[in-house]
Amino acid sequence: MTDPDIKMQLLDAAKMHVPFDGWTEAAFQAAMADTGVDEGVARAVCPRGAIDLALAYHEEGDQLMLERLTATDLSDMRFRDRIAAAVRFRLEAVDDKELVRRGMTLFALPSHAPDGAKAVWGTCDQIWTALGDTSDDVNWYTKRATLSGVYSATLLYWLGDDTPDHHATWDFLDRRIDEVMQIEKFKAQVRDNKLLSGLMAGPLKILDGIKAPEHRGARSDMPGRWTGQF
Repeated sequence: MTDPDIKMQLLDAAKMHVPFDGWTEAAFQAAMADTGVDEGVARAVCPRGAIDLALAYHEEGDQLMLERLTATDLSDMRFRDRIAAAVRFRLEAVDDKELVRRGMTLFALPSHAPDGAKAVWGTCDQIWTALGDTSDDVNWYTKRATLSGVYSATLLYWLGDDTPDHHATWDFLDRRIDEVMQIEKFKAQVRDNKLLSGLMAGPLKILDGIKAPEHRGARSDMPGRWTGQF
């Protein structure tokens, strides 16, 4: 089997242990025992053990979301409703809330917080990309940062929501997106207002020099590009 196959085998086995043990070494050991995967092989595929499995579980949910987005006709929806649908699809891809709760406990630890933030950013990046975002400036970052906040808040609300079909969560999500749309409307008004745009000319000039990452042929350790001149 390939490394991804082994990781998924371990992940599937770990899922029944995580609700009790969390994304811990105990769950990882149990997954190895259940699958019969040699520890040396398991450690090679998942150097950080259960942490790598938790991230694989998050990525699995992202993939299920993308598959549903691809199969769903969103052409008649307003763009803000497409975003809401994507976030909803991502949450509905979860097969067990307890796996997510345990993951949030793990990624709340200072040593693993960067992994959690990166996972959420990656989810929001995939949503924007799937919905056809072509921004190549500072908006590339603000869109993903804003959606990360909306997604994280909605996720927390969803975990505690016991209403039928989680309808309270979807109402909460709609309110958060409406708030973001108001911010975007204000930004457009600032740019269209001659006085305000004049006052903001300096900061806007700086922001205009920020470019999105080059996904092809760029250094993987660089978060973006700068083309501004002073």
